[in-house]
Amino acid sequence: MKTKPYLTLDDVKKIAAGAEAEALRNHWAVSIAIVDDGGHLLWLQRLDGAGPVSAQIAPAKARTAALGRRESKVYEDMINQGRTSFLSAPGLEGLLEGGVPIMVEGQCVGAVGVSGVKSGEDAQIAKAGIAALGQ
Repeated sequence: MKTKPYLTLDDVKKIAAGAEAEALRNHWAVSIAIVDDGGHLLWLQRLDGAGPVSAQIAPAKARTAALGRRESKVYEDMINQGRTSFLSAPGLEGLLEGGVPIMVEGQCVGAVGVSGVKSGEDAQIAKAGIAALGQ
């Protein structure tokens, strides 16, 4: 039987703190979601001033990145290039940039999704959170 790494609560708190610090440093009001490798919500944080809908979009982006084992931007790009049938993919709702998988030892252990500013900035915040793990 194989074993694989997984996110602990301490890991999740480090990721959340790193993402929050990046958002605050740039004065960006966002929601930050962290999910496990199955897309199950482990953390949701809506910073002051973040729009209510961002608390729905961030977890969807994170879930998409975790289940797909790739950045949610990949799906957005596919759709923008004309593959609109991908909109019907089961279980995937956050088909927008801003969801980033957390890879450890070649395994996806979860993902971070951010919503509230430009999509590239959302991804920047997610990546800063993941970097806080030191992986």
